[in-house]
Amino acid sequence: MEGRPVNLRRTDRDQDEHWTDDAACRGADPEIFYPVGFAGPALEQETVAKAICAGCVVRSDCLTWALRAGEPDGVWGGTTPEERRLLRRMSA
Repeated sequence: MEGRPVNLRRTDRDQDEHWTDDAACRGADPEIFYPVGFAGPALEQETVAKAICAGCVVRSDCLTWALRAGEPDGVWGGTTPEERRLLRRMSA
């Protein structure tokens, strides 16, 4: 699964297509989506990751997956972990 964020794994190997096949992040450096820290280079990485997500045709699928899986790290569906925590609280 080279070129995809590490946690993007297919759960159904028999399925021909998966939403991750169309992800805009496919082929991007996974480290962009996992900034370390909250300032400087980490903010730049987050901005780049969110820009990639902004034009992604499967952004909502990605976000839905991250919310359902409780993904604690990284930028998924254009959201940070903090933003996903807020979304979970608002939907509870």
